[in-house]
Amino acid sequence: MEAKGERKKRRSDRAGRPRMRSPGRPTEARREERQRFWAAIARGVPSEDAAVAAGVSPAVGTRWFRHSGGMPSVTLAPLSGRSLSFVEREELALLRACAHGVREIAWRLGRSPSTISRELRRNAATRGGNLEYRATTAQWHADRRARRPKTAKLARHEPLRRYVQDRLAGTVTSPDGRRLVGPAVRWIGRPHGRRQHRRWATAWSPEQIARRLPLDFPDDESMRVSHEAIYQALYIQGRGALRRELTACLRTGRTLRVPRARSRRSGKHFVTDDVKLTERPVEAANRAVPGHWEGDLIVGLGSSAIGTLVERTTRFTVLLHLPPMAGRGAVGAARTKNGPALAGHGAEAVRVAIASMIATLPEPLRRSLTWDQGTEMAQHAQLRLDTSWPVFFCDPHSPWQRGTNENTNGLLRQYFPKGTDLSTHSVDDLAAVAAALNNRPRKTLGWKTPAEVMHQHLSSRKRPGVATTP
Repeated sequence: MEAKGERKKRRSDRAGRPRMRSPGRPTEARREERQRFWAAIARGVPSEDAAVAAGVSPAVGTRWFRHSGGMPSVTLAPLSGRSLSFVEREELALLRACAHGVREIAWRLGRSPSTISRELRRNAATRGGNLEYRATTAQWHADRRARRPKTAKLARHEPLRRYVQDRLAGTVTSPDGRRLVGPAVRWIGRPHGRRQHRRWATAWSPEQIARRLPLDFPDDESMRVSHEAIYQALYIQGRGALRRELTACLRTGRTLRVPRARSRRSGKHFVTDDVKLTERPVEAANRAVPGHWEGDLIVGLGSSAIGTLVERTTRFTVLLHLPPMAGRGAVGAARTKNGPALAGHGAEAVRVAIASMIATLPEPLRRSLTWDQGTEMAQHAQLRLDTSWPVFFCDPHSPWQRGTNENTNGLLRQYFPKGTDLSTHSVDDLAAVAAALNNRPRKTLGWKTPAEVMHQHLSSRKRPGVATTP
């Protein structure tokens, strides 16, 4: 019995590989699943939905995205077919369990007998002493063996890494050569960059660095690196080349790369097909009938804002007073969970301000309102129920679809410059500025003022009709 046991163990010794310890649990997904995940990310799908499409949990998908900095960790090119796939390994395991020979299995799979023999020997499960073939274990061994750890060029080339870091995070100096320290900023790894003070650095972009290297080192071919390699060294964890803190020196300051398709996703969740700009009445486009308005916010210091409404036909302007709500800036004030935004230009505050303004308008001037896809208009459905005023939304990143309002906002900056606190202006101040704009001659109106054109439209509706002769 002892000799028989020794012969049984020697079967695993003939597997063609040395004894090894357990490499730990298998990875949560194979290459095919990761390819499906990153293909979905490239289409603009959120990480959680892309994970479900790939067959893994949403938490795993989120971890993949953050660990790789938003950049694909595997190539999206299809498999060449040179190596056995997981489906072929599953078929091989079933045929082997049915006691089919190597040549029979090779004929059924369309592979060489030597490929099947080598697969059964090299990727079998040997911890029990036998050469037991399981598809999952074989795929695990094949993926582990296929890894090609390669040190990044920026990690092994010290002069090149120092050049890149100096151009990314080099100190800013005054014309007389004096170093300017700038604000002290703690890196916290925010996904979308800081909205507070940022670190002062030379801040060359990776493409500028890559294009400048041949000019600074024309005779040294080793001083070459692509801008994509610099981005990978910044965003992908574990590369060991550049510290992730240097992402704060990029123009965007993002710690995660945003896929291009994701940035082009269609608008906010509250913008449905029935409220898009294509559903707006045709009469609004030709400006023949007054009563169609465009709206937006102008934002100032300290999250202060003023609402702007402009009538498309007459260019008549109305300004909405949006003061901070009670509790804004109070030290130790309890904040209601999921409550209204206290800055004064949240969805609830804007809805109330617009509803109050509509109550002062004549019925013929309440035809439609066009807005961008800002979250301040998230309660547009309730606004329509309260006022019967339909709201339509422009396409994402399309300010020209509200050209009248954008032009008026530019004129308003004469009175409310950028970077100033807009909450200091009272209702009377806003009314005075609106009156100044409405009494300003416009070339598009034949040098009439918006107030005059509005008055003419309202007067024409009140004027009794004249009967025509047959």
